[in-house]
Amino acid sequence: MKTRVNQFLIVALIALTAFSCKDEKKNEAEATAAEEVKEAPVEAVVYNVDAANSMIEWTGKKPTGEHTGTIKVADGTVKTKYGKVESGNFTIDMTSIEVTDLEGDEKTSLEGHLKGEGEGKEDHFFNVAEHPTAKFEVTGISEKDGQTMIDGNLTIKGKTKNISFPATTSVNDDMMELTSDVFTINRTEWGVNYGSKSVFENLGDKFINDDVEVKITVKAKKA
Repeated sequence: MKTRVNQFLIVALIALTAFSCKDEKKNEAEATAAEEVKEAPVEAVVYNVDAANSMIEWTGKKPTGEHTGTIKVADGTVKTKYGKVESGNFTIDMTSIEVTDLEGDEKTSLEGHLKGEGEGKEDHFFNVAEHPTAKFEVTGISEKDGQTMIDGNLTIKGKTKNISFPATTSVNDDMMELTSDVFTINRTEWGVNYGSKSVFENLGDKFINDDVEVKITVKAKKA
């Protein structure tokens, strides 16, 4: 009897641990209505995005595993005062989506699917033929639990939502860098619905998580 009780407790503990890990979200960025873009004071210092060294790293998950990748930040500006971000806007090159955990045909196939290449697959994910760029515009800077939060409007596939994420900034001579912590967005807020069990029924275990983990790195040079 004691053995059965112990086995039950072990199974229950494993199930609880798995459930907890599955539902854990890193810095969940709630999507809300778009807000007014923040304007910097005239005396702010302007930095132009260094596209060669700026990117977004992403992780998408499903029951059978996960995929990782990058997207390039094409251009944009950041304006600072006394070394702190006052405003900013970034153009994201959606045609540059790259998968970093696969190689060969698998890599090419998934990248094509994400971009919307192939008849009937155009709008499964990002449909880059119709929406080749995405955009982020700073609407405010706030503090939460001792961390600097960047608030801004994120536009993907023509849909604009306001999000907030923790980030650090540094200025060194004529260069500045903005680096976010890893944070989570719900892709369906921007109409990226493929494989979402919150949108489609009867997917069984063939679904893809709505939540996508994101990390932003923007390097910029003084204008």
